[in-house]
Amino acid sequence: MKKILIIEDDNLIIKILEFILKKEGYHIEIAKDGNDGINKIGTILPDLIITDVMMPYKSGLEITAFAKKNHPTIPVIIVSSLGKEDQTVIEGFKLGVDDFIAKPFNPIELVLRVRRFLQ
Repeated sequence: MKKILIIEDDNLIIKILEFILKKEGYHIEIAKDGNDGINKIGTILPDLIITDVMMPYKSGLEITAFAKKNHPTIPVIIVSSLGKEDQTVIEGFKLGVDDFIAKPFNPIELVLRVRRFLQ
C-alpha cells in the first residue's frame, strides 16, 4: 500500500484529503506543522508528500527543500490557495516541487495527479 504524507494545518482540508485518498486505497499519515512534517518524512519515508505552502514552524517551501535534498525521488505536490503565478509557487518549482494544485481543488483532479506519481 502506497503511503502519502499530508502536511497541512487546516483540519477541514486534512479531512477532505484523507477521505478522498483513503477511499482510493492509500495509507495516509498526517503532520499538522512543518517541523512534524520534516520529522515524518525521514521516519515513514512516504511515497508522496502533499503540503500546503503556509504552515506553522516550517513553510511548504522549506519542507520541499528538505525532502528534495534528502529524498529526491519522493514527489511533492503543493496544494495552496496561492495563484499559480505567485512568486512563492514559482520558488517552489525551482526547489523541485513536482506539481501544484490550487485550493479549492477538484477531488477527481487531485486523485488523477496523485495516481500519476504513484503508478
